[in-house]
Amino acid sequence: MLTLFAEPYLCLMTTPLISATELSDLLPENPLVLDCRFDLTNAEQGRQDYLESHIPGARYLHLNEDLSGEIVPGQTGRHPLPDRGAFALLMGNCGLTPDRDVVVYDDKGGGIAARAWWLLKDLGHDRVAVLDGGYPAWEAIAGRTAWGPELDAAAEPYPLASEGTLRTCDRAQTEALRTDDAYRLIDSRTADRYSGEVEPIDPVAGHIEGAVNLPWPENLRDGKFKTKEELRERFADLKKEPQQNVFYCGSGVTACHNILAYYYAFGELPALYPGSWSEYLLLK
Repeated sequence: MLTLFAEPYLCLMTTPLISATELSDLLPENPLVLDCRFDLTNAEQGRQDYLESHIPGARYLHLNEDLSGEIVPGQTGRHPLPDRGAFALLMGNCGLTPDRDVVVYDDKGGGIAARAWWLLKDLGHDRVAVLDGGYPAWEAIAGRTAWGPELDAAAEPYPLASEGTLRTCDRAQTEALRTDDAYRLIDSRTADRYSGEVEPIDPVAGHIEGAVNLPWPENLRDGKFKTKEELRERFADLKKEPQQNVFYCGSGVTACHNILAYYYAFGELPALYPGSWSEYLLLK
């Protein structure tokens, strides 16, 4: 059976990205396709867009309902990580098995899809790629589309290891490492939010003291990821060891885009502060 990590998709042995043309060729092999379109200003827009038109066979994952856990007022940020057992059950209900390839996409250059990619990697599922350019790239090649909901192909819950496979830092760890010269804390939000010039979502503007700023949209050119060489240059001033670098954003979502770009460039995974700025504010 053809997989993401076999010929003629050899490039995906070393990259977490797949082109629209490659996905079109892969669809007959029945990968699990996950539509993650979402708009922070209209939480139902992505679901509506999915129902109107999506890649055939795609299941829809809602950022608030499926890719995030329960918000605990005064304790969590805006998009806490979902319970791993609950996410494994959800993925099983979508038809995920350890030997099935997964492609995730959105319409924001991977800003939301990267969260699903990270969560799947954390389950221990490595056969996952993000559609480079997202749904607009699919439309640009006149890829086939479907409408309405897709029926779940339920399987057993995805088998879980005892704990997550990717490194995360909680608020206390983040506070300790921000003044440790051995680590680098990276804010993934746009420059105007990092500087505190604007803050459209959280109640307080600014950033975690000591953090540098690498805005996630700068991983892209015309909606697609820059080359590995360009991304290596972008991350060149970070610490040498990947897990010495801890990425955060507003709520732990778009920080995953920087992690995805870093992984694409170097083949290694840095750390994530999932609670990010919206949690950090609560616990100051």
